Amino acid sequence: MSVQRGKDLLLKIGDGGAPESFSAVGGLRAKTLSLNAQSVDVTHAESVGGWRELLAGAGVRQASVSGAGVFLSDGAAESVRTAFFAGDIENWQIVIPGFGDMTGPFLIANLDYAGDHDGEAAMSLALESAGELVFTPEAP
Repeated sequence: MSVQRGKDLLLKIGDGGAPESFSAVGGLRAKTLSLNAQSVDVTHAESVGGWRELLAGAGVRQASVSGAGVFLSDGAAESVRTAFFAGDIENWQIVIPGFGDMTGPFLIANLDYAGDHDGEAAMSLALESAGELVFTPEAP
């Protein structure tokens, strides 16, 4: 993956349709995607040299996404607000330039609104994966 502009990383929410259509949540100025996998230690008394052994593919995988910026439309703000207050799990798509797309169900774990007297209203949110995610690599 070559150097890419950070502003091109997009966070989109699905509309629940079939086929599902995704729209950008807003003008996010800071975005982070964290992928994590727990390890399952299967080390035993006869492990070679006493080195730890891990069981491949056995741990829990999860993704966390966070973003902060401004909503670009009332529709995007309403979609996020509705999903948060209902506690709904929605399909989201994270577009990573030069890498690909990560799509799947996420729960909004945190939603903040903030503003200064001389600036725009801003928001920040955090998403936690709630099921299988599908990675689609960017076409060469």
